[in-house]
Amino acid sequence: MTVKQREVTLRFLAQPADVNFGGKVHGGTVMRWIDQAGYACAVGWSGRYCVTVYVGGIRFYKPVLVGSIVEVHARIIYTGKTSMHVAVDVRAGDLKDQTFDTTTHCVIVFVSMNDHGNPTQVQPWIPATPAEEADLRHFVGFVLADTEDAWGAIFAAAGRTYEPPTLVLFSGAVESACGFAQAAVGPFYCPGDRKVYIDLSFYQDLQKRFGAPGDFAQAYVVAHEVGHHVQTLLGISERNTAARQRASEAEANALSVRQELQADCFAGIWAHNADRSRQLLEAGDIEDGLNAAAAIGDDRMQKQSRGYVSPESFTHGSSEQRVRWFKRGFEAGTIEACDTFATRNL
Repeated sequence: MTVKQREVTLRFLAQPADVNFGGKVHGGTVMRWIDQAGYACAVGWSGRYCVTVYVGGIRFYKPVLVGSIVEVHARIIYTGKTSMHVAVDVRAGDLKDQTFDTTTHCVIVFVSMNDHGNPTQVQPWIPATPAEEADLRHFVGFVLADTEDAWGAIFAAAGRTYEPPTLVLFSGAVESACGFAQAAVGPFYCPGDRKVYIDLSFYQDLQKRFGAPGDFAQAYVVAHEVGHHVQTLLGISERNTAARQRASEAEANALSVRQELQADCFAGIWAHNADRSRQLLEAGDIEDGLNAAAAIGDDRMQKQSRGYVSPESFTHGSSEQRVRWFKRGFEAGTIEACDTFATRNL
C-alpha cells in the first residue's frame, strides 16, 4: 500500500469460525473487519500510526452468511487537522455469481499520531470529482446526524422529543417552502418545510472569500442552521416573526440579530456536547468555529462588499457578537444561557 492511498478494500470468504449457530456472522466479527479496513485506510492516507476516537452511524442492514464472499471497503470522506473521517461499507454476496449487497455501514474517526504519541497533522483531502463530492455530502450528513444526537439528548432531558430537520444539498439554486434561493444566499434554514439547505460551494467561499478554513468551520455552518430549527421547535421563530411584523425596519433588524446570535449560541451548545460526550473535537476546532463565526459577521461582510460598516442594517450581528455568543453556548452548554432576547447587552 502506498502512502496517501485514499481507499482500501479487503476481500475474503466468511469462514465457519466467524458464524453463530444460525450460520450468520457475529456482529462483533463484522465490527472487527470494519476496524481493520478503517485502520488500514487511515494509515495509508497519513503514513503514520492512528488511533480510533469515534465510531458512529452504524447500520446493520442484513446478516452475512457463512461461505459468502465479503468486501470491506473503506475510504476517506473528510480530513481535519489531525483527524480522518473514514466511511466503511461491508458488502457480501454469492461467490458463484459475484452479486453483492451492502450489509453494514459506519463512519470511524481516526487521529494520526507522531513518534511521541501526540496528534500530528495530516494531508488534507479535497474532493475533485463528482463521486468525491458525494463523499463530502456524506460528511455533511454525518455532522447533521451528530447534531441529532446532541439535541435529542437535550430535548429528552427536558421531557420532550426532538424532531430532526431534513438536509437538502444543492448546487446553484433551489426551491424551498420559503421561496426560490440561489447559491449567493448561502446556507439557510426554512421553517416552512423544516429543512436545512446547504450549497456545498459555500464551503469553498468560506475558505477563499471569508478566510475561514478548517473542518470544524464547516461543521459550525450546519450546526448554526440546525440552531434555527431548534428555535422553530421551541416556538421562538414564530414569536420573533410576529414581533418583527409589528416593528419598524430598524427594530425588525435588531430582532433578526438576536435570533441569529441565539442560533450561534445553539451551535456552541452542540460543540459543547460533541466535545463532552463524544470527544469529537481536536486541538484548534473551536478556533475554527470562532473564525467562521467572525468571518460571516455583518460588519466584516459589509466591509468586504461595501468598504464601510452600517450597524443599523445588521441582521446577523457583528463578528465580535457572533464569536461571543458561540463561546457562551460552548462554555455553558444550556439553552437557558442562550436567551439573547432577554439581555440588553448583546
